[in-house]
Amino acid sequence: MRSQAAASVLLLASSLPSVLGWGALGHETVAYIASNFVTAATQSQFQSILGDTSADYLASVATYADSYRYTSAGSYSKPYHFIDANDNPPTSCSVDYNRDCGAGGCVVRAINNYLEFCECAQAAKMLVHFIGDIHQPLHDENLEVGGNDVPVTFGGTSTNLHAWDTSIPQQYAGTATLAHAKKWAATLTTAIQSGAYQSSASSWLTGININDPITSSMLWATDANSYVCSTVMPNGYTATENVDLSGDYYNEAIPIVQIQIAKAGYRLAAWLNLIATGTTGGL
Repeated sequence: MRSQAAASVLLLASSLPSVLGWGALGHETVAYIASNFVTAATQSQFQSILGDTSADYLASVATYADSYRYTSAGSYSKPYHFIDANDNPPTSCSVDYNRDCGAGGCVVRAINNYLEFCECAQAAKMLVHFIGDIHQPLHDENLEVGGNDVPVTFGGTSTNLHAWDTSIPQQYAGTATLAHAKKWAATLTTAIQSGAYQSSASSWLTGININDPITSSMLWATDANSYVCSTVMPNGYTATENVDLSGDYYNEAIPIVQIQIAKAGYRLAAWLNLIATGTTGGL
């Protein structure tokens, strides 16, 4: 159980607009899952690129892009964390690249562009993060600034709906430490290998094509965006206002959070394998 102080810090962070994407815990969990599925050749190549031979080589850079965008050098990358779907949830959810990827770029274009420089440490760090971001449903949604303008509470503390990607994972898995991320990743890895996700994991890679990263990542964005209608705002944003996300809402959301984290890690592993070896590595 996290401390009250830790919870307060978490809720403060989640009240800021799109401050952490999946949050440190989610992004690091995605990275550890990927670490569990990359080939030995992929691991060696990316450990060399990142200059880190530890088991944490992906997790240790998973939140880099969130910090970088708040520097003067990295401010250009702020739009790269999301694609603003101008759809109509909960009546209909959809993402269209030409309609929704703004002039400043978007996460789909970023995944495409950084692929061209994947042997650079900076690009590798960005790809690890952005493939996590695109799996967060509110990073594929424009309505109410991706949920940032929907007031809610979490455990009685005022925040906004974008707390969906920080507070909910942390309530489930614990404080945002590498140890908790590694433990959660181990649980989800087992679910992929022999548990609840085993029968569907292969379908998560349908359409993946390293030679067409925009189409590939648009499939991921469309998949994640569909949960805005079914789970994030199933009755519209006004019906979600002032809901306490830590109660019944949490029980509905946590299965989707878990499967999206699992998908992100599995797809990241396949993407890195394709970069390093030209195949998905048997995934």
